[in-house]
Amino acid sequence: MSVISQDDLIDSVCDALQFMSYYHPKDYIDAVHEAWKREESKAAKDAMAQILVNSRMCAEGKRPLCQDTGIVTVFIKVGMNVQWNATMSLTDMINEGVRRAYTHPDNKLRASILADPAGARKNTGDNTPAVIHTEIVEGDTVEFEIAAKGGGSENKSKLVMLNPSDSIVDWVVKTVPTMGAGWCPPGMLGIGIGGTSEKAAVLAKQSLMAPVDIQQLKDRGPSNRIEELRLEIFEAVNALGIGAQGLGGLTTVVDVKILDFPTHAASKPVAMIPNCAATRHAHFVLDGSGPALQTPPSLKDWPAITYDAGAGARRVNLDTVTPADVTSWKPGETLLLSGSMLTGRDAAHKKIQSLLESGEGLPEGVDFNGKFIYYVGPVDPVRDEVVGPAGPTTSTRMDKFTEMMLDQYGLLGMIGKAERGEAGINAIRKHKAVYLMAVGGAAYLVSKAIRKSRVVAFEELGMEAIHEFVVEDMPVTVAVDSTGESVHITGPALWKGKLDRGEVKPVYFK
Repeated sequence: MSVISQDDLIDSVCDALQFMSYYHPKDYIDAVHEAWKREESKAAKDAMAQILVNSRMCAEGKRPLCQDTGIVTVFIKVGMNVQWNATMSLTDMINEGVRRAYTHPDNKLRASILADPAGARKNTGDNTPAVIHTEIVEGDTVEFEIAAKGGGSENKSKLVMLNPSDSIVDWVVKTVPTMGAGWCPPGMLGIGIGGTSEKAAVLAKQSLMAPVDIQQLKDRGPSNRIEELRLEIFEAVNALGIGAQGLGGLTTVVDVKILDFPTHAASKPVAMIPNCAATRHAHFVLDGSGPALQTPPSLKDWPAITYDAGAGARRVNLDTVTPADVTSWKPGETLLLSGSMLTGRDAAHKKIQSLLESGEGLPEGVDFNGKFIYYVGPVDPVRDEVVGPAGPTTSTRMDKFTEMMLDQYGLLGMIGKAERGEAGINAIRKHKAVYLMAVGGAAYLVSKAIRKSRVVAFEELGMEAIHEFVVEDMPVTVAVDSTGESVHITGPALWKGKLDRGEVKPVYFK
C-alpha cells in the first residue's frame, strides 16, 4: 500500500506541464529530422527547418513551443490499494497543478480556456479546468498520461459511424484533405475504433500519448490487423502530397496511432484526432516516494539545423508598402517583413463587426487602412521579452470577417496559419489583397522578430486583444496572392501528381 500526498501530485502535474511546454519528445524530433532529410519540396523542407530550429530554441530558453499552450487532458489510473494524504479531491489536485503550471512566473503559459462556451465565453485566467479521464485499476500506484492539446489541431477532430463493411482506410484518405493544414502537419493521427461514439473519441485521444515508432513497426512487420492498418493509413496519407504546413511535400504524418475497443454488431465508430507540430505529452507514476519529476533531455538530441530565409527573400517595409507592391508578390515567394502590424483573432473580429453594425466605429488609435493584420494570440512576456511566443492561429476562422475587413476598413493583407477558405480567397481576389503564411509550430522563433509590442484596443480580451507589433525580418510565405492563387491548393496538387506518377517516394522510411 502506498500513500500519495497532495503536494506530490500537484508538483508532478505542474512539472510535467512546464516540461512539455518547451521540450519536444525526442521521438518526434527524430521523426521530423528524418522527414526533413528526405523532403524534396523546398517549401515543406523550409517549414520543417523552422519547426526544428524553434524546438531547439525553446529547449534552450525554456519557453513554449507554440503560443497555443493547449487544453490539458489527463488520463489517470488509480490503484485500488492507494491511500491519500490529501484534503483536496483528485480533480481539484490536478487542476491546482494546472493552475500553478500556467501561471509560473519564469515561464508563463497562455490561458486559453473559456467558461460558458455557448454564452459569455469568459477566460478562466489560469487554463483550468483540465479534461480528466479516471480509471480505477489494480495496484498501489497512480499513473498519469498528461497532454496539452492545441486548439488548431483539436478543431480538426473527426468522428464517423461507419457501416460494419465500410473501409476505415478509405474514410481516412477521403477525410484528411478536408482537414486542411490548420492542424500543423507534420504530426500524428490518433485513431479510435469501436466502442460507442464517445469511446472512439477518447481512444483516439489516448492513442496520441504513445511514442513515434512507425519505423520500428515497418522494420519488424505487423503482427495484427491494427498494426497493418497503421501502416496502410500512414502510407496512404503521405501519398496525398499535403506535406508540412499543407504546402505540398512527401511527409504529412510521422506516425499513425490506433486503439480499438469491442463494439456493437451494427456499428463501426471511428474517431480521428491529429496531433500538431507542438506534440506535447508526458508520463509519470506516483508510488508514495515523492513527486515524479521529468528528466530534462540533452541538447545533443536536437539536430544541428539552421534556418535562413535565403538571399532570394524579398524584404518588405510594412510602413510604406502599397497596393501596387502587393500585386507583384508571387505565390510561394518568401518575404521578410519589417515595420508595424496590428493583431486580431476571433473575438477581436467579432467585436469589430459589432462596432460596425452599431455605427460606433473602431476604437481611437486603431486604423487598418493599408495595414496588415496578424492572426495571433501571444503568450505573455517574461523577463526582458518584448512578447512571449507568438505563432499564427488558424486563418480560416477569420474567413467570414475578411470581406468586412478589406471592404470597410481598407486592410491590405493578412498573416496567419494554413490555408484560406473559399470566402476568404474570394474577398482577397476581389480587393487585390494578399494572405501571408507564417509557420505554425515555430512560435518562439517568430517572436524573436518582434521588436516592440503594445495593446491598442480590447485589453479586456486578454491574449485576443488587438496589439501593435513592430517586427524586423519576420519570415512569411505568400500563400494567396492578389489574383486569388493559393499555394495550399497548387502545392499539394503538384506533389500528389509527382507521387501518383512515381517520380518521388511518399514516405521518409530509411
